[in-house]
Amino acid sequence: MSGCCGGKTILLWPCSGGADVAEIADRAARKLAKEDFGAMSCLAGIGAGISGFIESAKGADENITIDGCPIACARKTLEKIGLAPRSFIVTEMGFKKVRYRG
Repeated sequence: MSGCCGGKTILLWPCSGGADVAEIADRAARKLAKEDFGAMSCLAGIGAGISGFIESAKGADENITIDGCPIACARKTLEKIGLAPRSFIVTEMGFKKVRYRG
């Protein structure tokens, strides 16, 4: 990511839960990463307490969460380690949450 964003480290933390809006959040983060806006990282690694992911998040210039719904699991996961990420919520952009059923 050295060529991105004026040399800043921007990490993207999408929700990838069990609803269609979570898939939208994940796809949005992948698109942003592909366009070199930031780098995706593993939200599950933060939740599992893996030190490398936590250190990366704390060392980033900016952390951005993209949650599918207002429960905001991605944002709350970063808040649990003392960070205040910039937060986006897909359902606040007009999408309706639909759960996947098997």
